[in-house]
Amino acid sequence: MISNNSSVRKAVIPAAGLGTRFLPATKAMPKEMLPVVDKPAIQYVVEEAVNVGLNDILMITGRNKRALEDHFDRVPALEATLEEKGDTGKLESVQSASNLGDIHYVRQGDPKGLGHAVLRAKQHVGNEPFAVLLGDDLIDPRDDLLSVMMDVQARTGGSVVALIEVEPDQISAYGCADVVPSGEDGYVRINELVEKPSLEEAPSNLALIGRYVLHPAVFDVLEHTEPGRGDEIQLTDALQVLAAGEGEGSGVYGVVFRGRRYDTGDKLSYLKACVELACDSEDLGPGLRAWLPGFANGLDK
Repeated sequence: MISNNSSVRKAVIPAAGLGTRFLPATKAMPKEMLPVVDKPAIQYVVEEAVNVGLNDILMITGRNKRALEDHFDRVPALEATLEEKGDTGKLESVQSASNLGDIHYVRQGDPKGLGHAVLRAKQHVGNEPFAVLLGDDLIDPRDDLLSVMMDVQARTGGSVVALIEVEPDQISAYGCADVVPSGEDGYVRINELVEKPSLEEAPSNLALIGRYVLHPAVFDVLEHTEPGRGDEIQLTDALQVLAAGEGEGSGVYGVVFRGRRYDTGDKLSYLKACVELACDSEDLGPGLRAWLPGFANGLDK
């Protein structure tokens, strides 16, 4: 769905993490390149941005991330071979990755956290609102989220985060939001954000997931944000300053997402994502759905 909101034109995709939870698979391959069915996880994220009209994309990378650039680049020799064989299906799939949008790259350098990674985008973004998409969260393309967030940002003039409801005992794995009604349909106002609180400290069961539409005022805040939890510069801490502030760029709002989301940052959730998306695919779906019930029944024996 292409949004009619033209104020957000650029997307930032932080992709500098080491992917230690997936070792040894990520020893020599970026975690963002792990396949989800037949595409690397990062491609789903780029496609999501492009589908709402964000064709100017900046990836924040680190060492050993060259495969990301290679994946979205042309491979003339491979394309020529596929064309000679008449394999148009595979040729189109290879070319689609390099034709998605105008993709730029900058290195994070020191691994100082998500806030620091977002700050590295300041020069490219300039003085305009922008989207941030984290690669660990895949949003089903049939569900609108980013376009809704962009519209809320245009209506409020502040920053917007995506929220999901989680079981209270899971909230310590997320940033958590204390919210109040905004007086408008479709979004809430953020009172407070807490990074990975304990169950006792959590103000709600509303958890932040990896989608943001941010006012450029966040850059000035990040430049003065001291390292927080994990001795990293936390984006959550900067958003808390904006939530409590006044003037241009202040105010943080939340869109509660109830659609299909796949967490590829966790091994079990990654496997579930692969199965769910494969079941939904036109080519693999029928065979996989027919096989799964018998396999599941055999697990009880």
